[in-house]
Amino acid sequence: MTLKQKAYEICSRLENYYPDAKCSLVYEKPHELMIAGRLSAQCTDARVNIVTKVLFEKYKTVKDFAEADVKDIEEIIKPCGLYKTKAQSVVEMCRQLLLNFGGEIPKTIEELTTLSGIGRKTANLIMGDVHNLPAIVTDTHCIRICGRLGLTKNKEPKKVEDDLRKIIPPEKSSDFCHRLVIFGRDICKARGERCEACPLRELCKSHK
Repeated sequence: MTLKQKAYEICSRLENYYPDAKCSLVYEKPHELMIAGRLSAQCTDARVNIVTKVLFEKYKTVKDFAEADVKDIEEIIKPCGLYKTKAQSVVEMCRQLLLNFGGEIPKTIEELTTLSGIGRKTANLIMGDVHNLPAIVTDTHCIRICGRLGLTKNKEPKKVEDDLRKIIPPEKSSDFCHRLVIFGRDICKARGERCEACPLRELCKSHK
């Protein structure tokens, strides 16, 4: 079995195991996912979802955020940690969206990463979930699990992304990453992994 065949089989098994893959961040509008993605840095998605429920109720549009008082944003997002830096990023990215992109969410990684606070991880999340384009979101679950499975030998996010783009079917890539998050919380945990319940165990380099 080639590495590409192995990757395809892993995608297929995770599809069967978790058929309803979706982003764990709650949002309704494209810019809300961008903001939630920024807030998720060093913070759990569950906590972000609690905070954004209040945030998105108060600030409904890109223009609202661009004109917001940074101090007010800070108060709302404080539970997410790093709140001063994140609040500044949220306001600045929305100003940049209006100024440079007419308020529309860019459709390339290169353009997305020009926005304040948006790195490749969030940019890929937007590419997949907003624009329905191929995307590899290299969060901690993705890096850990793909390393254990033998799909990459790298730990640096950009290098892992490059490795996976070569072997994961593009049309499956975004949902594959969402499934890895669920799989990483459910079975292939950072500590206390449940190998006996794993649908991928005979394909897993670490299990062998």
